[in-house]
Amino acid sequence: MKHPREVLLGAQAATAFLPVCDHYSGVEARMRKSLQLQAEMIEEFGACVFDVTLDCEDGAPVGGEADHAAMVVELAALASDKARVAVRVHAVDHPAFESDMAIIAGKLARQLSHIMIPKVDSIEDVIRAEQALLAASAGNLPLHVLIESPLAVRNAFEIAAHPRVQSLSFGLMDFVSSHGGAIPADGMSSQGQFTHPLVVRAKLEIASACHAYGKVPSHCVVTEFNDSVAMILAARRASRELGYTRMWSIHPNQIRCILEAFAPSESEIEDATRIIAAGARADWAPISFDGKLHDRASYRYFWQVLERAHQTGSLLPIDAQAYFQDASH
Repeated sequence: MKHPREVLLGAQAATAFLPVCDHYSGVEARMRKSLQLQAEMIEEFGACVFDVTLDCEDGAPVGGEADHAAMVVELAALASDKARVAVRVHAVDHPAFESDMAIIAGKLARQLSHIMIPKVDSIEDVIRAEQALLAASAGNLPLHVLIESPLAVRNAFEIAAHPRVQSLSFGLMDFVSSHGGAIPADGMSSQGQFTHPLVVRAKLEIASACHAYGKVPSHCVVTEFNDSVAMILAARRASRELGYTRMWSIHPNQIRCILEAFAPSESEIEDATRIIAAGARADWAPISFDGKLHDRASYRYFWQVLERAHQTGSLLPIDAQAYFQDASH
């Protein structure tokens, strides 16, 4: 019997199945702690529920880019097979970009989950990054790109369409500052980023571009990292209102907040389990369930609820657990 993911998603089954949280760290001590925390939570949940992205762009001291890249390689090589580790390199127009790609992608092509490219403005930037991957014999690595300017937002659909691109992230801080003061500082706050029209428009464009091409939209940071309530509210709005399926963390305290906010409720998980089971018994033909019609369209939705529950480490009913025993799903 085919897996529900193959039956219900069709070509979309090839879409990246990424953790809902992407955790960034740029200082060696914090990188080590992040990798250790990831290992502990893999043990806790039985799956990798967040990525660790080791940061070269903001983490490397000026003039020390090569040493920082070598340190990142050393740390990433220590991660377990179950870990998901990525690296953010410098932008394609930075003097250290080529060196970053040669050192990091060249030595970690099999260990890394992806490479994050910041400050991507156009499809030409993506092509240049892809060429650097190929030159480093790392042609298997997906690219994640960071959208940080009005021009990049304008080109988001073309960028998302590139087959090498797996995910688009929104860079809130650089996006606001790129407007030369036209967007007030409040546009970077946990509340203002959901109310300023230009910021909200950018977020919607990025999410729409991703969904149009089966890519993963990743929401921006919340800088108030000690305010768990603000973090959960922002993550919930990103997920429920703006269509994001992934979000950045910049402090360990934010990781569980993101998992909680992106997770379906217990009642949603229970309903999805029952509907998927009923659909499977009917060989995915239309059914009447609790007085409502369900067919392939609604089956697809409820299957995605179960996928999101699994991604966030939520407790699944026994009937649903079997769908996720195979790591390939």
